[in-house]
Amino acid sequence: MRRVQCRRCGTVKRERLEDFLENALHSKRFARYIGERCRSSTITDVAREQSLDWHTVKRLEKEYMREQLERAGKARPKVIGIDEISVRKGHEYRIVVSDLEKHRPIWFGGTDRSEASMDEFYAFLGEKPAKRIRLAVMDMWKPFRASTNRHAPQAAILFDKFHILRHLGEALDKVRKQEYARLEGKSRTFIKGQK
Repeated sequence: MRRVQCRRCGTVKRERLEDFLENALHSKRFARYIGERCRSSTITDVAREQSLDWHTVKRLEKEYMREQLERAGKARPKVIGIDEISVRKGHEYRIVVSDLEKHRPIWFGGTDRSEASMDEFYAFLGEKPAKRIRLAVMDMWKPFRASTNRHAPQAAILFDKFHILRHLGEALDKVRKQEYARLEGKSRTFIKGQK
């Protein structure tokens, strides 16, 4: 426990016992320290560094994350970003939704990248907060767009530039190939190798 001597009166003050976690094995300060360490290191590394069991570190990290989520409060985004991440080989995906104004993720879930999984986000968010969304940034995946149009019809949809540029590149290649097939001789050599 911390002990601090008061400069004015000279009395020594100690941490109160309510600062301990429910199981009284660790102080809240120690649990917060472990949680902060887990932000930049693996659970295994922190457990080895602190001479703790892996499961103890995992439990303390979860407590730290719960505290962080409580501090962040309920999400009330106006601008969201929607994307998917691969969680396992074999095309297994989860959806990640971020508040683009606060620069933080607000939801991670679903069982795949389907419309039903996207609907789970809007159920988590709630009807009123969904009506506050004014912009949704996403790729051109139809289930994301359909779910957003149904739950947040007032939101403008902005497709990310990576997918727009990919479609433009494909269209340009198609036209180039058609022109190459149509032309002959020197005109054809001008098109060959040009993007």
